[in-house]
Amino acid sequence: MAPLSKAGAALAALRDELSGAVYAPGDAGYDAARDGSRPAVIARCADAADVVRAVRFARELDLPVAVGGAVGHGGVMVDLRRMREVSVDPEARTVRVGGGATMSGLDRACRPYGLAAPGAPDPATGVAGFVLGGGTGRLDRAFGLAVDGLRGVELVTADAELIRVGPEAHPELFWALHGGGGTFGVATALTLDLHELPEFAASLLLYRPEHGPEVVRAFREAVERGPDRLSGTLLYLTGPPGSAAGELMCGALVTYAGVAEALRETAAPLRALPVADELPYAEALGLFDAPRGRRSLASAECLAGLPDELVDVYCSLGERMPVPSGSRHLLFPQGGAVAAGPHDYPLPFRHAPWVAYPSARWEDPADDERARAWVREVRSGVAPWSTGAVPLDLIGDEGAERLRAGLGVGNLLRLEKVKRAYDPDDVFRFHLGIRPV
Repeated sequence: MAPLSKAGAALAALRDELSGAVYAPGDAGYDAARDGSRPAVIARCADAADVVRAVRFARELDLPVAVGGAVGHGGVMVDLRRMREVSVDPEARTVRVGGGATMSGLDRACRPYGLAAPGAPDPATGVAGFVLGGGTGRLDRAFGLAVDGLRGVELVTADAELIRVGPEAHPELFWALHGGGGTFGVATALTLDLHELPEFAASLLLYRPEHGPEVVRAFREAVERGPDRLSGTLLYLTGPPGSAAGELMCGALVTYAGVAEALRETAAPLRALPVADELPYAEALGLFDAPRGRRSLASAECLAGLPDELVDVYCSLGERMPVPSGSRHLLFPQGGAVAAGPHDYPLPFRHAPWVAYPSARWEDPADDERARAWVREVRSGVAPWSTGAVPLDLIGDEGAERLRAGLGVGNLLRLEKVKRAYDPDDVFRFHLGIRPV
């Protein structure tokens, strides 16, 4: 840590140089901007040049750097929320996305052209973090993972240098950004491929929990026999306002990258079961959002298949989920374009046809052990069918073993070498735990 006099002078210089705003503890606006963390400095950057200045400031004072609330106590938080520009090239079917852009901004910009990029279900999710972290979404079976369509990244490195990364420029770093996320620098812009998607249809079908095994088997058959454009999520949840409010329910969110008529046809076996309620997609989306301020724990296991025995285990575990609560017991398919995508990137979870994703959310501290134990029970219960891989964007810090499982041992070693080449001092140390070797 630099002497106070040096730190004060550097902070004054940063305030003077940055086009955006700078917040330190005690400043008006600091608490509103810190996003749950307690950084030494928040740099709300207006452009890539601001990001370069912020990283240079951090290096001068020997402070770690992270984007958003991932920064630890005493680090420099780079806030990109002013950098949300999205520019679509409809002829090339590509889009340039600012480092602070969200999924809702990306969708709004692409929709008038009948184009889309695979993305996160939550519209508030940041595009850059989701893509570079190898995130999963509801268009993946049709178009592949979002990171599969990555054309290039504009990145500020630990040396406070803005570089352009692509298949031919810094190719090893480009490989690492396919799942390595924010551990190599600050992404100020991404260029992504787009896909034709003039229409998207979806609905959430709700059932009483005793019908869970029938629902899961019907959904499994629909996905495995249907086109790759069919996808969705199975889940157990606390019933939303209505006739089943506060009660345990089983649900099937069915999505189709195409017209509603095709969705109705492929989902017909699910509709033949005793549906208790149905919600349109826009309303159903709110049930998947993570409420702020709630206690939470999530984990995931990639599954080699979904045999009948596992269906029964999944449903039994769903019936033990804490209710009423904001918890969700999710099970979603991959396959399709996910499995067919490029296999040389550090994303070994793409080979699994199904993923179990228990997500516990609760409010009362008295429920801590009960909720956490349920997540552990789900992981243990489905473990006999696990591939060992895991989508790292779905879990928290579960230790070195899970990191190796999520990336693969060989991939992790290669990522650590890239880290050493581009960030030997571990400036960007708050993402995934990849260390320079």
